Amino acid sequence: MSTPAPAVRGQARSGHNRISTQALTSLAKAAAAHALGVDAQDVRADWTDDDGLLALSLVTPISIPPLKDVSLDAARVEVFGGSIWDRTVRAKARILETVTDLSGARLSRVDIRISGARISEGGRVQ
Repeated sequence: MSTPAPAVRGQARSGHNRISTQALTSLAKAAAAHALGVDAQDVRADWTDDDGLLALSLVTPISIPPLKDVSLDAARVEVFGGSIWDRTVRAKARILETVTDLSGARLSRVDIRISGARISEGGRVQ
């Protein structure tokens, strides 16, 4: 991605800034890992062109509470932020916002495919 350099005290600077695909991919993986409560190394990120914008496709596991805990207390699901579906929908928006804010890249969409579950004793994923 290339963007013009910002103006400094009313003057435009020549040149451009580039963010490598590898840097964008690392950022996307970290944002997804944070949103879904997993390790970034477990997230796969791919980019495609979507009419001049970037479309991000993620394949990732998601953290879930131990099933024995849920069977004893169904409210335990809410401690994790709701159903896998609800958490994934919210994660898309958070990931898009995080990647856009930190990189300046213009994303058209974020697609997430949940590839598995990671049992976690923790609470709500941010």
